[in-house]
Amino acid sequence: MLLLTGVLVASWLGRRPATAAESRGAPAAVPVDIDVAARADVPVYLEGLGTVQAFFTAKVASRVDGLLQRVAFAEGQEVRRGDVLGQIDPRPLQAALDQSVATRARDQAQLEAARRDLDRYLALAPQNLIAAQTVDTQRALVAQLQAQLNIDQAAIDNARTQLEYTTIRAPISGRTGIRQVDPGNNVHATDTTGIVVITQLQPISVIFSLPEDALPAVARALNAGEVRVAAWSRDGQTQLDEGKLALIDNQIDPTTGTMRLKGTFPNPHHLLWPGQFVNVRVLVQQQRGVVVLKSAAVQRGPNGVFAYVVRADATVEMRPITTDEDHGGLTVVTAGIRPGERVVTSNQYRLEPGSHVRALASPEDAAALAAPRSP
Repeated sequence: MLLLTGVLVASWLGRRPATAAESRGAPAAVPVDIDVAARADVPVYLEGLGTVQAFFTAKVASRVDGLLQRVAFAEGQEVRRGDVLGQIDPRPLQAALDQSVATRARDQAQLEAARRDLDRYLALAPQNLIAAQTVDTQRALVAQLQAQLNIDQAAIDNARTQLEYTTIRAPISGRTGIRQVDPGNNVHATDTTGIVVITQLQPISVIFSLPEDALPAVARALNAGEVRVAAWSRDGQTQLDEGKLALIDNQIDPTTGTMRLKGTFPNPHHLLWPGQFVNVRVLVQQQRGVVVLKSAAVQRGPNGVFAYVVRADATVEMRPITTDEDHGGLTVVTAGIRPGERVVTSNQYRLEPGSHVRALASPEDAAALAAPRSP
């Protein structure tokens, strides 16, 4: 009988409803990532889309007519200014030079003879042994032959220059493109295609556009000194090169409301290529000692921008904040957050003011969360 009574009591106790205190229990902490606001130097960039252009481009063409005997470069070769690129048959122009030299020698001999005759006439003139008209005629002949000698010298210089043009040299340093003419073909000074195009790749230029509203910031940066620019790949993941801003174009396009700018890059690894599209970032300002936190902590609600700030008791406060620049995953906070305060950077959708949180990161971060911090 006693045994049966004990079983009934135990069964009733097991089925009785839990008390209010037992049903409430301690609230579960929401696992979150945490960042600490700190002071840092933050660069301010303006971004635009640009096109890479060769620093210099030269179309190498023949300046005289003739047979292209040989080509002295390989396609895609790096050449320096003055390097021989091709040779045109020089024999016709060499003959023209020789003819000009011979003509000058003939006219030189005639001039010397005319001068000797003039000297004789001048010696006889005081004794009236020769007519004054004859002296004047001889003096004019000497001047005429002297002028002809100058013409002959000009013809020699021109023929020598034309002969030099038979050796085709690189006008600039750079990289050769695809050959347009093969050896054995006749080339002419009037040809429009040329023999090859040389483009200078080191340094290289990028032409890009920015909104006209950016003009004051860029102009202030230029007035303050050298402005750094960076060229990035189209996906924004790879920095291709870093250079400096060369100039702002002298007018704004009224149809698009944009201004054109030109940056110069050293391009040591040839990652920039003429015709390539790149993203360009212009460093217009360096903000010093501003409060920053991870951009993931910044939330937007119906009442504006806010962040969940972790208090000393591991609960969160919904804090309105004012933000400025956002760069590299960091956001500048101008009001609402002080250096050293901790903010939530994940799982904000599970939070509300007063929620308990626990750090998801390393044990050191968890210990830092549990330890009270002075704001």
